[in-house]
Amino acid sequence: MPETIEINGRSIDRGEKVLTKLVVSKLPSGTVIEIPVYVFRSVHDGPVVLLMAGMHGDEVNGIEIVRRMLAKKMLYPLKGTIIAVPVLNIYGFLNFSREVPDGKDVNRSFPGNRDGSLASRVAHRFMKEVMPYVDYGLDFHTGGSSRSNYPQIRCVLDYNTNRELAQAFAPPFIMNTPFRQGSLRKEASKIGKSILVYETGESLRFDEKGISIGIEGTCRVLHHLGMMASCPPVTEQPVVCMRDIWLRAKNAGLWRSQIKLGEYVKKNQLIGSITDPYGEMEVRLNAPAAGYVIGLNNMPVVNQGDALLHIIF
Repeated sequence: MPETIEINGRSIDRGEKVLTKLVVSKLPSGTVIEIPVYVFRSVHDGPVVLLMAGMHGDEVNGIEIVRRMLAKKMLYPLKGTIIAVPVLNIYGFLNFSREVPDGKDVNRSFPGNRDGSLASRVAHRFMKEVMPYVDYGLDFHTGGSSRSNYPQIRCVLDYNTNRELAQAFAPPFIMNTPFRQGSLRKEASKIGKSILVYETGESLRFDEKGISIGIEGTCRVLHHLGMMASCPPVTEQPVVCMRDIWLRAKNAGLWRSQIKLGEYVKKNQLIGSITDPYGEMEVRLNAPAAGYVIGLNNMPVVNQGDALLHIIF
């Protein structure tokens, strides 16, 4: 751990607690857009851990996880440093949107470009100011619009550090997920940083169970790293899955699910149906593989190709 961390032109020494705000840009009205960054430093040497949410502005569960930990003063480490970013995509947060105003996804824009698109500029500023200091990170996410995710950790399990931190978090499910081009996880790995993604719930809707699991898992990771004195016990060992499959709608119509998130389904088990609005057509859908349902589309009206069900095994 460095003696001094410099973020946004501010030197932060050991033992300090600092809130600094990264200026990203301005709205057309002239309003300045700033990303709040909280830095909590112990006087004792240790790792630097990033807790970040709001990469997609409508993913409120991760934002609430970090907010509650800040409000309850849970982020003062016994050793090392914790960097907390409750909302990275301020634009999306203000507009109830996944993207920034130009329609681009920040999490497909890393490592970014100082002179690039708005999403690329946000990614570049974060990579330049924050990531050089980070050893490990938890990136909190939420399912999409009308699509819910069961609490899960996503990471590349080929890396021992990822596997170790995921087991320490101890979510219901740990999912082996390859890197995606332009994602924070991939770019961080190139510079030797381990970033795990925690997913839970549906965008623009609080998932209390998933929020609680996220806070408890974060505490267990910090305890595992020696940064927190105690943590909630693990009541159930996580299920580790190496493969996944999406079931997509072959017909447009009204989608009715007969299974629940977190449920185990057998191959060819009936999982729902799609009907037309007139009572003339019904297509029954069966599970393409045996596994656990970790993603579910709650939208009753679907088009061909829409993702309905996410199964891991």
